[in-house]
Amino acid sequence: MKLESLSPNIMVANVNETLDYYTNVLGFKLIDTNPESGKFEWGYVMLDNVGMMFQEETSLKNEYPELKDLNIGGALTFYIRIGKINELYEKLDGKVNIIKPMNRTFYGTNEFAIMDLNGYILTFSETPEE
Repeated sequence: MKLESLSPNIMVANVNETLDYYTNVLGFKLIDTNPESGKFEWGYVMLDNVGMMFQEETSLKNEYPELKDLNIGGALTFYIRIGKINELYEKLDGKVNIIKPMNRTFYGTNEFAIMDLNGYILTFSETPEE
């Protein structure tokens, strides 16, 4: 067995607004949607090697009835390793909800975290060259 990739499928209230945020604010590239146009039930974006899928709440709960009693959001963070973290921080500063400013962690990385329009937390991290 060999794991090839991980792309979370995230429950959201409005896929169109979420895709707009991830493409126009964070710089992800739109890869696919369902349907192809109009009000999307599902969409997939990527930036370099990081892919994220977003699915409308009712659609996802119909597909997975086990989720019927759960709300949008969750007790999790998305931890994304990147290069040139300072460039991204400067690009996003003032445009997104930065909930943890740039800092050096106890384990030696430079990190900051944002909360997206759905309440999900994305932590961006870079290990500086010594």
